[in-house]
Amino acid sequence: MREIRIRFSKTGQAKYISHLDINRAFSRAFARAKINLWYTEGFNPHPYMSFSLPLSLGVESLCENVDIRILDELTNEEIKDRLNSVLPVGIRVTDVYEDFMDSEAIAYSDYVFKLEFEDNDAALEKLKAVLDSEQILALKKAKQGKRRVMKETDIKQFIVKYGVSLRGEQIILNLRLFAGTKVNLNPTLLFDTILRLMDMDYEWKEISRIRLLTADLKEYQ
Repeated sequence: MREIRIRFSKTGQAKYISHLDINRAFSRAFARAKINLWYTEGFNPHPYMSFSLPLSLGVESLCENVDIRILDELTNEEIKDRLNSVLPVGIRVTDVYEDFMDSEAIAYSDYVFKLEFEDNDAALEKLKAVLDSEQILALKKAKQGKRRVMKETDIKQFIVKYGVSLRGEQIILNLRLFAGTKVNLNPTLLFDTILRLMDMDYEWKEISRIRLLTADLKEYQ
């Protein structure tokens, strides 16, 4: 038995596949690719699969990871080719390797937001004003006794850096956000908050996670 990490991208329509269904898709793909996984022991055995920092629905990614334990004597390239031949459209294995970092090492995520508005010039100015403000107050669900209420939370503190520009017909927003198991800003929450504070309707959007980084800004591997 050996433990390996599979890096994969999730793009196009695959961004609407939930994390639970991604798990199921990989389970089926391993079976169809005839890759024998190690199963946990106990009353309810199941194949060992561990995903690093799963994404929100509707967000693309070039840097998703799942760790598995296999019983076969297959090369990493064979595993990659077998999986790519059976995975759903939009999910693509880009690398297979050993000697990887623990998920606790993740500290930051890099994102690219691509946006279009009816008036991009006006939207660009409003977007800059929101990002440059001292606070960015998001509405998050919270419990107050037995009731669920909406609570304001300042999420500006979770934005490490950002850059915004107008390229052709699109506004491009590059963001580095705190990520990981302890501190993590959901990009969808950030997007919804920005749009609410801008008070403008968008024509089109795309959110992509392009990189995971460690605390010393090395790429998470």
